[in-house]
Amino acid sequence: MIVSGGGTGGHIFPAVSIANAIKKQHPEAEILFVGALGRMEMQRVPAAGYKIEGLPVRGLIRPLWSPKNIGVMLDFLKSKKMVKEIIRNFKPQVAVGVGGYASAPTLNAAYSVGIPCLIQEQNSYAGVTNKSLAKKAQKVCVAYSGMERFFPADKIIMTGNPVRQNLLETTISKEEARKSFGLNPDKKTVLIIGGSLGARTVNESVLAHLEDIRQSDVQFIWQTGKYYSESIAETLSQVEPLENLKVMDFISSMDNAYAAADIVVSRAGASSISELCLLGKPCILVPSPNVAEDHQTKNALALSTKDAAIFVADKEAKDTLVGIALATVVDDQKLAALSENVKKLAFQNSADVIAEEVYKLAIGYRNSEQGS
Repeated sequence: MIVSGGGTGGHIFPAVSIANAIKKQHPEAEILFVGALGRMEMQRVPAAGYKIEGLPVRGLIRPLWSPKNIGVMLDFLKSKKMVKEIIRNFKPQVAVGVGGYASAPTLNAAYSVGIPCLIQEQNSYAGVTNKSLAKKAQKVCVAYSGMERFFPADKIIMTGNPVRQNLLETTISKEEARKSFGLNPDKKTVLIIGGSLGARTVNESVLAHLEDIRQSDVQFIWQTGKYYSESIAETLSQVEPLENLKVMDFISSMDNAYAAADIVVSRAGASSISELCLLGKPCILVPSPNVAEDHQTKNALALSTKDAAIFVADKEAKDTLVGIALATVVDDQKLAALSENVKKLAFQNSADVIAEEVYKLAIGYRNSEQGS
């Protein structure tokens, strides 16, 4: 099987989870990833134990009539040619696309030589790549209802989004998890994450309210993202240290971070939301306005309208986010209600369900090849 896509953790984590589920069900399976050169998947996928091939594919430049898009289209055609060569050598029986730049040339090339394709759409508003590939895919795995707006209804399977397995398997207690971050095991704790790359507005919201944090009886774990870590370190070096604020550019032990937290402040990417639902974590969602079709707002509203999350608009976050977090984290009744409601929206065993669909397509292809 070929798995393609990436660009952000939101695409990479589900892709790796699906591959892991396939390997668990069928240890003999051979899996090759195809990603975009220079993007996050080129490091994260090998770290997860899988081989990856890189393509020079990249996104279209706005405005679309920009002459620079000639080069983008040439790279797309070059990528498609490279994928055809990869397919000739690797001989996959199925191709899986999870969204992101590399998915388009990979699944287009696979489809053109008759290899069955499955796409996995994480968001409540389908991405451009997946929408363009839907006609060529045999199956479309989704996490939200109403996706027949974007995809043929007879291809849709409601599976939910695969999440990082280690998050569900952790046995660490809340107190031990807090100690692992050097924090007080008995104090209420807020976890702030802006996605794998960070989130400017969320970071600015924290910096604007350092004194409120200092004076509170609440402690914070704050993932700033690598892009912002230097400037934030510089700002913090000019103020008195905050004992109740643990600052990290990237949290590798997210299982411990979630376990330590009473409430999570997060962007509204689909993978993050799926994790929060499965873990039953009370959350405050601050959707990024800088994503295609404003899909994070739609993701967040899917929870907040069911009282399963607190919605804070990006433009209001700098003024209100920290205050809302401080007020909510000490309200045990509110936390319990958010936890109960968000758990109701969780999908169990998503990666296993998708892996089974992938296997069916591969076996169908193999049988038809042997028959011919």
